[in-house]
Amino acid sequence: MSINTIIVDDEKPAREELAFLLKGFPDINVIGQGKNGVEAVSLIKEHAPDLVFLDVKMPGLDGFGVLKKIVERKMKMPHVVFATAFDQYAVQAFDVNAVDYVLKPFDKARIAKAIARARKMVETQTSATERLEQLVNQLGAAKQNSSPPVKVLVRSQQKLLLVDGEDLIWASVDRGSITVMARDVEGSSNYRTLEDLEEALNSDSFWRPHRSFLVNIHHIKEVVPWFNSTYMLKMNDKKHTEIPVSRSQIKRMRELFKL
Repeated sequence: MSINTIIVDDEKPAREELAFLLKGFPDINVIGQGKNGVEAVSLIKEHAPDLVFLDVKMPGLDGFGVLKKIVERKMKMPHVVFATAFDQYAVQAFDVNAVDYVLKPFDKARIAKAIARARKMVETQTSATERLEQLVNQLGAAKQNSSPPVKVLVRSQQKLLLVDGEDLIWASVDRGSITVMARDVEGSSNYRTLEDLEEALNSDSFWRPHRSFLVNIHHIKEVVPWFNSTYMLKMNDKKHTEIPVSRSQIKRMRELFKL
């Protein structure tokens, strides 16, 4: 049987090397490649692959963050082979949760072993969800304890201010410029896109209710019914900014607030 596979790595040479090695396995059908965590989530949602070779260390949304998003959005969980140079603690976690891993630089024999393991899981229809959720929780807790809070640089009144990521209330994009509203400051960000900012924050607190807005769900004061079964979000900043919810995000909003 053919195993539909996706490769995700932020380094193009690594993607190309892995794609080349996978050509040596006739049952592996590479149907897509991504260069970051956001693309990984999108590709998995679109293609529902059987197998994903997923880089652990990517800027913004890393490999574990990708799995967390899949769990949150109740998407079909693929089998995952992690590409990593992680420490022994993580390797032990992979073993405990029956998730395979390959170390960089890639070794064809080790790739073959990982594929054999994935093939067995696919053929026996073994569920990956429970074990991967456990892995995310196990390593996510360690990451939360060791990682410093994310800082965002905001340009305001000719000053460059560092703001804690969790203090951001909302951000918007207009003609390529990112506006940021935080607890005590409003200004512009040097991030190029809202996707880049969202990746850097890498937090469950942030949601894209509309393609032009990113909001901190903990700073939503009110959900306001609007025209034609749409909604606005009233934020708790000083201006009580109202932010639209696109039709495609209404289902997600209902899930977030149990509406």
